[in-house]
Amino acid sequence: MRILSIDTSCGAASAAVVDGSRRQPLAQCSQAMEQGHAEALGPIVERVVGEVDGGFASIEAIAVAVGPGSFTGIRIGLAMARAMALTLEVPIVGVSTLVAFAAPLIDEQHPGVVVSAIDARHGAVYFQAFEASGRPLFEPRIASLRDAIRAIGAGPARMAGNAAGALALEGSRAGLACDASAAAYPDVVAIARIGLASNPRDCPPRPLYVKPPDAKPTSADAIARVEG
Repeated sequence: MRILSIDTSCGAASAAVVDGSRRQPLAQCSQAMEQGHAEALGPIVERVVGEVDGGFASIEAIAVAVGPGSFTGIRIGLAMARAMALTLEVPIVGVSTLVAFAAPLIDEQHPGVVVSAIDARHGAVYFQAFEASGRPLFEPRIASLRDAIRAIGAGPARMAGNAAGALALEGSRAGLACDASAAAYPDVVAIARIGLASNPRDCPPRPLYVKPPDAKPTSADAIARVEG
């Protein structure tokens, strides 16, 4: 199966086309950015799909990162992925950004816990821990760095994600044996491979919000909607 993966959940706009029968991706592109995902994503997808034989007509499924991460970025990626899935009439799979960050470390099959950590700002992280086999130890959480280290347990731990460095530093202070594989954004090829291995019915394309968005409607907006 040939799958298109899309990610705008963290510090980049990314896309890749992966064929499940091949080891290497057919095409991929990532542009690091903190803002401007909406303007950048369309040209990136067009460029990546244009590099493969058959173009858009050859895409059989779509995988999209659903967070946690940037609320705005997540919505941008999901909107494009959903629109393309409808246009191409192909299934769509939602992929956790935490799982995507952890996947390359899990593939290495080293002993110890794998921890994925994403900056949630204000001294907090979104995080999730996995056994070396890839089995989640708990659902995605948000916590302070100190509380996240407590939740991880005795270790040793290998950490991935854009908050891996900060979490590993906190772990070292607490005596946890750990190392970090920090990256500003997940590997979009890993997102594609996770999508290939997932059942669309079990992985819907909807945002993975570990906490409510900071932006809330004013009371006037809420009243207007009720009265409308």
